[in-house]
Amino acid sequence: MNAAPPFSADSDRVVFDRTELGAILTVYGRFVAAGEWRDYAMSFLRDAAVFSVFRRATEHPLYRIEKRPRLRNAQGIYAVIAMDGRILKRGHDLGQVLKVFDKKLIRAIT
Repeated sequence: MNAAPPFSADSDRVVFDRTELGAILTVYGRFVAAGEWRDYAMSFLRDAAVFSVFRRATEHPLYRIEKRPRLRNAQGIYAVIAMDGRILKRGHDLGQVLKVFDKKLIRAIT
C-alpha cells in the first residue's frame, strides 16, 4: 500500500515546502525564545497556505505569513499580514519578506 505523507502537495491545495517551512520556523523559534510568541497554526487551502502566529492560543493571530501562488506574477507570492489586516511586507523571496520581523525582534528584546 502506498500512503501519501500528511502534507503532500495536492493539486487542490497550497502547501509550504520544507525550505519555506524551515525559514518560517526559524523566525518563529527566535520569537518564542524572546517570549513574544507562544503558539502557531497552519492552514493549507485551495488558494493559499497560511502560517498564523499567536501570543496565546485563545487570541486572534498576531501575524499571518501567507503563500499565494496566484500572485506570483503580481505583487509576490509571499506576504506578512498584521492582526489588523495591514500587509507589512510582500514579495517574491520568502527570506526578504520575513526580514520584516527583524526590527520587531530587536524591539522585543530591549
